[in-house]
Amino acid sequence: MAATLSITLVIREDPRLSHRPVEALRIALGLAAGENPITVVLIGPASQLLAEETDDIVDVEILEKYLPSFQHLAIPFVLIPPPGPLPDLLDGFAVTIGTHDSAQRAVSEADRVLVF
Repeated sequence: MAATLSITLVIREDPRLSHRPVEALRIALGLAAGENPITVVLIGPASQLLAEETDDIVDVEILEKYLPSFQHLAIPFVLIPPPGPLPDLLDGFAVTIGTHDSAQRAVSEADRVLVF
């Protein structure tokens, strides 16, 4: 039996400017379907992926399709918010507000890392 490998997926792009952050979440969900534990780190503007206000997000309809699965699976998110006020976040997610140090720790402790 193969050993499980931890995965950290880091998203730092702005989902209001690119489709890549939503695509990264789709990939994270696919990886979470396996035996390997996954943590998603949202840095700066990527925190908008879990915000209540999503109207400006590219591919918002895809995001809305996959978010309930993240809630159901209780996939942990580490959120490194941008400077300024934190956006109002959706309820029901396993979110920890972190720092750049906690993001570095998550990356260094993971067996595999993907960055978007």
